[in-house]
Amino acid sequence: MSYETIEVKRVSPHIGALIGGIDLSRTLSNRQVEELHDALDQHLVLFFRDQDLDYDSAKQFGRHFGKLAIHPNTPGPEGHPEILPIHTDANSKLINGERWHSDVSCNEEPSYASILHLKTVPDIGGDTIFASQYAAYDALSPRLKVYLDQLTALHDGGPSYRSSNAKRGIAETGKTYPSAVHPVVRTHPKTGRKALFVNAGFTTRINGLPDREGKALLTFLTEHAARPDFQTRFQWQSGSVAVWDNRFTQHLAIWDYHPQTRSGFRVTVKGDRPI
Repeated sequence: MSYETIEVKRVSPHIGALIGGIDLSRTLSNRQVEELHDALDQHLVLFFRDQDLDYDSAKQFGRHFGKLAIHPNTPGPEGHPEILPIHTDANSKLINGERWHSDVSCNEEPSYASILHLKTVPDIGGDTIFASQYAAYDALSPRLKVYLDQLTALHDGGPSYRSSNAKRGIAETGKTYPSAVHPVVRTHPKTGRKALFVNAGFTTRINGLPDREGKALLTFLTEHAARPDFQTRFQWQSGSVAVWDNRFTQHLAIWDYHPQTRSGFRVTVKGDRPI
């Protein structure tokens, strides 16, 4: 695929591209937006360097991909409910995204895309790993694909969010968190391409199977989904931005930089019900 308004350089065989020749803080042309959509469809995660976004410009950029979502567990700063602060320092008890996951897959309509902008990064470390779930599905045997195509799984936000709140010292209020049943194999609504759609962060069981059998299958699938040959790894710099397609990827944030600080914010784009 050729591009006229952006520079696109693949960074791994299955997933990821470094994008240049664009300032995300400025008003984008229709052609630039179209090519960013094409690049995201093709590469699943886009990386940008040397960007300077504030809350307003980040939300403006995010809206080029759709309506923005509000996180079900973490409220945004005053006046910016769509912003999810991302901050880890010497006093942190945990980090955002330390298990393989797809953002908020526990929603009835999981998010389409996430946009993360980091302002402060450690001297070394703090990378994020992304894995293509197209590649994960394609690598399965034909017989297992047929079997998985018939299954659904429960995605539950309660265990994950309650655990993270407890580690941060946030009192349990009895709040109800989203949960949803989704197909184990998700299909792209336009291309018909298939991808695995289970993750260690939110998927709690596979429906319709005995407990031990379901747990064994879920363990196999979540481990298979994170195989190194499906991955790319992004080294953050101050001002970097990553945009990823939550529907067909998983990601993992690496906490190897304590006690240094890693800080920025994320906006998330609403999605639709998996098919």
